[in-house]
Amino acid sequence: QVQLVESGGGSVEAGGSLRLSCAASGYTYSRYCMGWFRQAPGKEREGVAVIDSNGRTNYADSVQGRFAISREISKNTLYLQMNSLKPEDTAMYYCAAAGFCGLPVFSARWYNYWGQGTQVTVSA
Repeated sequence: QVQLVESGGGSVEAGGSLRLSCAASGYTYSRYCMGWFRQAPGKEREGVAVIDSNGRTNYADSVQGRFAISREISKNTLYLQMNSLKPEDTAMYYCAAAGFCGLPVFSARWYNYWGQGTQVTVSA
């Protein structure tokens, strides 16, 4: 059974940093496309960052240069390092797994498995 469990969310002031983690189990983790998505109240879910099985990454324009996605294969864990956080980054953050990284890369339809989410709140 595939399971994704996020952690690391919390409250931080603008300009601060957080690192999210996503522990994966139940499948061959290294072969999967992994992504981070977020959803703020009253807004649609949006893709934040994606990493494929070869380690290639894609970022949403809104986080480019501030966020970094990475994966530690030996620990079956996905990370999202978030720096220079802004109030508009406030959202529930979800990790997701897909059999491959389709196009467009931030389309949620590619992702078969989702975590329960972790809340990130950035105050001004």
